Amino acid sequence: MIDIKTQNKWDRFSFGYNLMVATGAEKRWGPTKKAVFSRMGEDKKILFMALGTGLDIELFPHHRDITAIDISPKMAERAKPCVDAYQGNIDVQIMDVHDMPFEDNSFDQVFTACTFCSVPDPVNGLRSLLRVLKPGGELNMFEHTGSSHFPMNVMMKMMSPISSMIGPAMDRDTVSNVKQAGFKITRVENIYMDVVRTISAVAPE
Repeated sequence: MIDIKTQNKWDRFSFGYNLMVATGAEKRWGPTKKAVFSRMGEDKKILFMALGTGLDIELFPHHRDITAIDISPKMAERAKPCVDAYQGNIDVQIMDVHDMPFEDNSFDQVFTACTFCSVPDPVNGLRSLLRVLKPGGELNMFEHTGSSHFPMNVMMKMMSPISSMIGPAMDRDTVSNVKQAGFKITRVENIYMDVVRTISAVAPE
């Protein structure tokens, strides 16, 4: 089932999304994202969550076989030009990460970018990703998270109830959520303080 409330929120946000992020955040973090996406294996079955308006696609290595999911049909519609221009295969599907129809052990790798600040039930969403990953499969994430440093942690916690109504939450402890979901963390790299991070993990053998 699709979480209609979440779907409607991101459908509404799709119209101004590129204007808000494409000229600032995307350019700033593009090199780091590209380094994360470079781990996409040429012979691997890859799941990318969430596609959004497709801004990340130009950072993907070419000639990969990628299944891309997003909860928002409006976001996916805006991503179509980027999908069509990709030199490889991207199969776009509208679905909720909490209720994916994929069989267990379907993918070799999962990638996310600024995603788990917005998933309503992040631990169960991550458990869903764990289910569809093969044993030993890789989870590679570029995420913004809550901070452990005062006063930023207090400010982000105060802002989160408002920000999550129209977009992402500001105070997610994504590293702990990945561990709680059952993944084995292999590397966490702080890109900007402890707020913007890359997280690498594997599904238990």
